[in-house]
Amino acid sequence: MGIPFDYAPDRPEHIDAILNGLDRYNPETTSIFQEYVTLQCEEKTVDVYANLALLKLYQFNPHLTKDETITNILVKSLTVFPSPDFSLALHLLPPHILTPASASSALPAAGDAPLSEAVQKLNVLNNLLAQASYAQFWSTLDSDDLYADLIADVSGFEELIRIRIALTISQSVREIERPVLESWLGMQGEAFTKFVKEVCGWEIHGTVVKVPLNKENEAKGTIVRENVKMEQFSRVIRRAYEQPA
Repeated sequence: MGIPFDYAPDRPEHIDAILNGLDRYNPETTSIFQEYVTLQCEEKTVDVYANLALLKLYQFNPHLTKDETITNILVKSLTVFPSPDFSLALHLLPPHILTPASASSALPAAGDAPLSEAVQKLNVLNNLLAQASYAQFWSTLDSDDLYADLIADVSGFEELIRIRIALTISQSVREIERPVLESWLGMQGEAFTKFVKEVCGWEIHGTVVKVPLNKENEAKGTIVRENVKMEQFSRVIRRAYEQPA
C-alpha cells in the first residue's frame, strides 16, 4: 500500500489539526502556514499537503500573499523530484504569475525580480530535472545570481537535490562512469568521493562507480505464458467461413 498523499511524518500537531478542520479555510491561519513553510526550509522537511493548503488560501485571499513564501514552496518542491509537488503548486498560482515576462522589458536587479520571473526560472530548473538533464541543471543554477537568491532560504538545497539525483540513478543503473556522475551531481574531487561513498554507499573503482544491486536496477527476465484453448481458435475459424447475411 502506498504512502497517503497528505502524510508528513514531521508535521506538528497544531498544523495537522488545522488541515483536518474548518480552520483550513480560515484566512487567519495564513500566518501559521507561512511560519510552517519557514520551518520546513530550516529543518529540511517537506509537507506538500500543508503548502498546497496555503496556496489555496492565497487564491481566496490574494491580499495575504507573500512572494517569498511562494518561491520557498516551489524551491522545496524541487527537492523532492520526481514527485509532482512542483506542478501541483504551480497550478495553484494566479495566471498572471505563470505568464513569461516580456523579453523586451528591462530586467530588474536580482533581489528585485518580480514573482513571475522567479517562477519562470524555477520552472526551468524543474523541467531540467524532469528531463534528467542534471549537468545542465547545475550549470543553469550557477548561471544567474537570481537562483542563488531564490534558494538561499532553503537549507541544504544542493545536497537534497544531489540525494534525489543519486536515488534516481540507483534505480536505473548498476555502474556509471565517474566523469558522467560528477557532471550529474555537480561536484568533483574529495567532495565527490565523500558523497558517493558516505552518503550514497556506492563504490569507486578507478573511473567507474559501482551501484549496489537493488530491486529497481536488477535485470530480470520475464516469462509470458499464454493460456489459449483450442475452442477459442475454433470460433475464429468458424466465423471466417460463415456467409455474410
